[in-house]
Amino acid sequence: MTLRTLIAAERRRERRGLRQAGLCAALVAIASVLLLALSGWFLTAAALAGGAGIVAAQAFNYMLPSAMIRLLAIVRTGARYGERLASHGAAFGALARLRPALYRAITAAPPMVALALGRGEATARLIGDVDAVEWRFVRLSGPWGGVAALASGAALTALGGWLAMVATLACVAGALGLAQLWARQLEQPGRAVQQAMGGLREEVATMGGAAAELRCFALEDWAADRIAAAGDRLAEAQERQAAVVARFEALHAVSVALSAASALLLSAGAGAPIAALAALAAAMTADAIAPILRAMTESGRLREAEARLETVFDAVEVERPAPGVALDTNLVIDGNAFSPGSRIALTGPSGCGKTTLIEGLLGLRSLPPGRIMIGGRDAATLPPVTLRATFAWAPQDSALLAGSVRDNLRLADEHATEDRLWQALHDAALDTVVRALPEGLDTWLGEDGARLSGGERRRLSLARAYLGEAPWLLLDEPGEGLDALVAAEVARRLAARLKRTGQGMILVSHRPVLSALCERQWAANGRARSAA
Repeated sequence: MTLRTLIAAERRRERRGLRQAGLCAALVAIASVLLLALSGWFLTAAALAGGAGIVAAQAFNYMLPSAMIRLLAIVRTGARYGERLASHGAAFGALARLRPALYRAITAAPPMVALALGRGEATARLIGDVDAVEWRFVRLSGPWGGVAALASGAALTALGGWLAMVATLACVAGALGLAQLWARQLEQPGRAVQQAMGGLREEVATMGGAAAELRCFALEDWAADRIAAAGDRLAEAQERQAAVVARFEALHAVSVALSAASALLLSAGAGAPIAALAALAAAMTADAIAPILRAMTESGRLREAEARLETVFDAVEVERPAPGVALDTNLVIDGNAFSPGSRIALTGPSGCGKTTLIEGLLGLRSLPPGRIMIGGRDAATLPPVTLRATFAWAPQDSALLAGSVRDNLRLADEHATEDRLWQALHDAALDTVVRALPEGLDTWLGEDGARLSGGERRRLSLARAYLGEAPWLLLDEPGEGLDALVAAEVARRLAARLKRTGQGMILVSHRPVLSALCERQWAANGRARSAA
């Protein structure tokens, strides 16, 4: 599903709220035009009646116009509140589904797209770019108000003569036409703001994630300068955008003044009260297009946000098989057959591509066609959801959620029972550590598991892989950061687990105590042999 299709679907889903917002906006516009026009007529007529003498003043009906003015003011206030309530309600309802859809699109995107998004860039898409789409929903009621204002304004200015009406409509049409031309010519500043905002978020997230290293090497000032430079680029882009907004604001002010002045002059022959009515009605008619003009100033920012989101949605593959479908678990790797339950050591010097191959087996990177066959099918053609039902992964870099031990384990299986959680921790030689924590499984670990040591984080990642219960384990340096005694215990419990579950294993490890568990070796250069 593309972003445009998704937004169209959300507009249909929220059409009731958007329709209510539009009707309220139309009511606001009509009430505003009538209120100002009636006020102008009333004040002028009252002044003339007062100047004509006591008899004329006493004969003038002050009560009815005053009551109408109060009523229109109440209607306008209530309708404005209703418009904002309905439009924001529709926008928030749409966003509640757009953000999860975007997150799913990021996770389902091909590796080259998903892995290219840094933490800050992904945050910018999920927050900043989607917020721009929210603005689109909020402003959908603007044209309703503009049309209603034009209709009511035309009717009232016509009381001063058809020339007054034509002049008012011409001023409004001219302002809208010029604004449309400017909007196309001045789109780049809005795009630059959205790009610079995403760049600033990316910079802050990158530097924040490397805070410890930056302090270690006394690079805080360097990092602050990079963030400041990104902030300066955003400020410059916002300044250029502000100049565009100022131009549109000036156009709006001029259109209001010209509409009022032309209506006043052309309706002067109808008498002062009618001329005042027509002038103020014309002014409010031109004023009602302000939301449309503001929407035009934001068109560049909105289009850039949608373009940035589209790059994610467009990359998602249309065909997606049912989750959890595992294939026949026989593997053929570089022409070498490995039966279910095999224990394979992936060997080769650092940098030869061992981790890349493992990530390819999970669909995180592209695999060369024909190199790896799973159940008789080329792994390069299998969708990630099928690959991840076949392999459970403990990565080299054990990223953890800012949550509890339980939260991190249940990423592998959200329905895992308490017994299964503790069994996985036991198999990873981490159960004693977790039992010693203040709240056990529910202990908060902090950002990226900061409460645990590096070796403990790695073992928690290993326990998470065990919970997946896939037919094959992919373990990338599970012994890294462990002392000799702990590594030996992890190896002993891993051997017991493999014997108990019958799982196969592909292992990358420089720890002899772990690689000794494997009976066959697979070299990253394509050769396989029996372990010594």
